Amino acid sequence: MLEFPETFLRILLATALGAAIGFERERSHKSAGLRTNALVAMGASLITVISLSSFSDNPLIDPTRMISNIVVGIGFIGGGVILQQGQKIRGITTAATLWVVAAIGITIGMGFYREAFFSVLVVYFILTFLWLVEKKTGNRILYQSLQDEEVEK
Repeated sequence: MLEFPETFLRILLATALGAAIGFERERSHKSAGLRTNALVAMGASLITVISLSSFSDNPLIDPTRMISNIVVGIGFIGGGVILQQGQKIRGITTAATLWVVAAIGITIGMGFYREAFFSVLVVYFILTFLWLVEKKTGNRILYQSLQDEEVEK
């Protein structure tokens, strides 16, 4: 069972890392910003810590079952930020970011600090640098709309 100082550190660190990613989303004026990302990371870490602390002593209970349900919950939240406006779909990157932030919260909750810090750096790189590459190359939208009449059978 994890002791209080360790659980406190994990939850606090997950919140801080989620907020760091949320800061970038807030700066980019996205729908899920600082508070949302911090709360997702904190919640994922909290559930992970509780699951590991409560069920690790019982060999008949799998502590990862609670953790796996985080992914289901985040899928529900992510679905709420994806919007269709005409023929454009918006919010997919925000939904994917929330999914990764939950994974970072789980990672911290399990005690994998280096992996979580590295993941935050990779996420920040993706959200800032790759966005600039997409903007510069003009490949932001890579789909073509076809009418039913245009499709040959």
